[in-house]
Amino acid sequence: MTTEHDAAILPQPGGPLSVGKRRTPEPGLNDVLIEVKAVALNPCDYYQRDHGMPPVPIYPAVLGSDIAGVVVKLGSNVTTVPGPGSRVLAFASSFYQNGSPDHGAFQKFTLAQSELVTPLPDDLSFEEGAVFPMGVLTALTAWTSIGIPLDTRYTPADKQAVLIWGASSSVGTFAVQSAKALGFTVYATASPSHHDLVKKLGAHAVFDYKASDVVSRIIDTVKKDGVHLHTAHCVVVGALQPTLDILKETKGDAPAKVAHSPVLPEGHPTLDNTQITFNFPSMDEVIRSKHFYEVFHGWLNSGLKSGEIVPSPNIQIEGGGLGGVHAALDKLKRGVSGTKIVVPI
Repeated sequence: MTTEHDAAILPQPGGPLSVGKRRTPEPGLNDVLIEVKAVALNPCDYYQRDHGMPPVPIYPAVLGSDIAGVVVKLGSNVTTVPGPGSRVLAFASSFYQNGSPDHGAFQKFTLAQSELVTPLPDDLSFEEGAVFPMGVLTALTAWTSIGIPLDTRYTPADKQAVLIWGASSSVGTFAVQSAKALGFTVYATASPSHHDLVKKLGAHAVFDYKASDVVSRIIDTVKKDGVHLHTAHCVVVGALQPTLDILKETKGDAPAKVAHSPVLPEGHPTLDNTQITFNFPSMDEVIRSKHFYEVFHGWLNSGLKSGEIVPSPNIQIEGGGLGGVHAALDKLKRGVSGTKIVVPI
């Protein structure tokens, strides 16, 4: 095995990323060493590069979280991940590893916690596999953060509905896919150009979030359909007030629950008998690892095997390998819509 590998390294706060050599680590007891074949980019990657937020405790740093690749070596305690040579996808972030640069996506060999690794089916490319980890983890954590277990299976007779505001983003598309799997009737917002995609992924009705009458249109449709809308996921900034306006009219006397993926601003709007929760995994390591296992080894693994869960949203491939990651992050920062940027490594 190699003793050194290439990495896109963040030498100091603010960047830029530059390619350099790092020592290839041995996996810890519960780690999987993976040869990275593709990385997907998330907005938090350029936030970390430009502003050091979420916190980057160690420089030089290796950013990123979303990878697909090939297992090189398993830690001695790992029994739940297929062995060397297996194709996998993983959430390979330093965030839950105290900033350890041996964990981090933007390098040729990286470590990932075994609970965050799942097999990649043969019919999906590495580029397709890389789009899942952050989006799936965030979308599924939203449900558990408001007390909806991942093994929930509502039936049509339950008439349980959910509103997903911002459904064409990476997190939003997996929020739709997972809500459908949980048995919800899904009402979603997105730009009109993405309505077909969101419907294909499982939404019952999709609305243009920019329409001046979007709130009343959603309320009217929910009432006409005769379902119970007490649950929502605000995927994007600016979604909370219209979401609460809708719930006020659809929840009746029932308590409502809102998962909020962006950081909740101080003095944010509220609604009587409505729980609004910031979407974030438990800070208790044991509880968090159990949740990670449920998401990746349970829900995602079975959904990929059955073909129920598909790569989303649309993939935009950028070249340049590790040397192209910095420019690809700039492209993401300038704005993409209904698209996930992926860089083959």
